[in-house]
Amino acid sequence: MKYLVIAALLGVFFSTSTSCANNEKPENGSVAVSADSAKVVYLTKETFKAKVFDYEANKEWKYAGNVPAIVDFYADWCGPCRMLSPVLEDLQKQYGNKLQVYKINTDKEKELAATFGIRSLPTVVFIPLEGQPQAVMGFQPKESLEQIISNVLKVQK
Repeated sequence: MKYLVIAALLGVFFSTSTSCANNEKPENGSVAVSADSAKVVYLTKETFKAKVFDYEANKEWKYAGNVPAIVDFYADWCGPCRMLSPVLEDLQKQYGNKLQVYKINTDKEKELAATFGIRSLPTVVFIPLEGQPQAVMGFQPKESLEQIISNVLKVQK
């Protein structure tokens, strides 16, 4: 039941879709994108529950982070995901510690993707500190992502 509630919650915010993803990077570690501490972090089910939302323990959405976040659900074989990856890395570098970009490989974390009803790749979820997450599906240009970061996450460069 709680999985259905969580999937419905995220489903409400999903817009129309396109397809696919990639990133030939490690799944559990993090990849530095600047000399600073701004890093894109790759999540597993367990690290997602610790850093973003413990959906097994909570029925209602409660973000566990201390800065707004972007979660990219991707797959290595997906072309649009490969196009989106450097854009997200650049955004992490630009915004630094004002937000956190996370990536989840849906081929390796199938249960996590299924729990949140991920059916189109890439799916990018924007998580503000307060309020409900919102998601977009398919490749988005950098300008669109910056607008969402400003309007939804309330983060400025």
